[in-house]
Amino acid sequence: MAPPSPGRRGRGAPTAQRARVLRVERLTPHMIRVVFGGDGLSGFDAGEFSDHYVKLLFPAPGVVYPEPFDLRRVREELPREQWPRMRTYTVRRWDAGARELSVDFVVHGDDGLAGPWAARAKAGDELHFVGPGGGYAPDPAADWHLLAGDESALPAIAAALERLPSHAEAYAFVEVAGPEEELELACPERGVIRWLHRGHGQVGEELVSAVRAFAFPAGRPHVFVHGEAGFVKEVRGLLRRERNVPRESLSVSGYWRAGQDEDGWQDSKRQWNRQVEAEQEGTLTESA
Repeated sequence: MAPPSPGRRGRGAPTAQRARVLRVERLTPHMIRVVFGGDGLSGFDAGEFSDHYVKLLFPAPGVVYPEPFDLRRVREELPREQWPRMRTYTVRRWDAGARELSVDFVVHGDDGLAGPWAARAKAGDELHFVGPGGGYAPDPAADWHLLAGDESALPAIAAALERLPSHAEAYAFVEVAGPEEELELACPERGVIRWLHRGHGQVGEELVSAVRAFAFPAGRPHVFVHGEAGFVKEVRGLLRRERNVPRESLSVSGYWRAGQDEDGWQDSKRQWNRQVEAEQEGTLTESA
């Protein structure tokens, strides 16, 4: 399921909520968990999907928005370049009782927007966001589950593994930079987690090889493949053309694309998805 692109000028905008940083946890050398809370989360709810996401709003440089913050008003009254910049992140955990929202950030020094913010975040900092959205949860009727992704998909994969019943058969392939980036994840008794270390290789290369070499069990699978768009496209084609996995058994999304920030990727993502669909499904039709 592909997250929707940010709204456009002249159209309605979603209602933004305010979150306050409660604490910050360093999970690995390149992953930071920020736990949000505060009264602004009083109307928040997430629980139906394991890939729930929120769109975090980062102020444009030098712009101070009037309070109370109103995203609709901002989009109506300010030029596009002064709108807050949106970055989409999966909800790692939502604790409704404590009203705590945990979001995991991949951080690579000063590169990007959200990562550097998370690296500097401290208790008391505030950030607006919209959401949640989402569309995937493990199908309880599936015979087995396959989950594959890079660091950007790790929070959703972890949440999905936690949702599976203890008897579920599941195989998770997670590609990270190296062993220092591995996390301890909950897993069903019949679940297998395989960590793939890319080192200095291309993102997703190890994942494509691992899925290609994987011996599929018998029965109907439910497959989740999310992460960098290039490898997601390749794995999707492999699953449809070589393994004959039905489209309805696939949850596939390019969260990001190498060489583009989220603004650029969201502008071209829908066209990319249509092109992939036309290429791969057309190939299947021709060979049928």
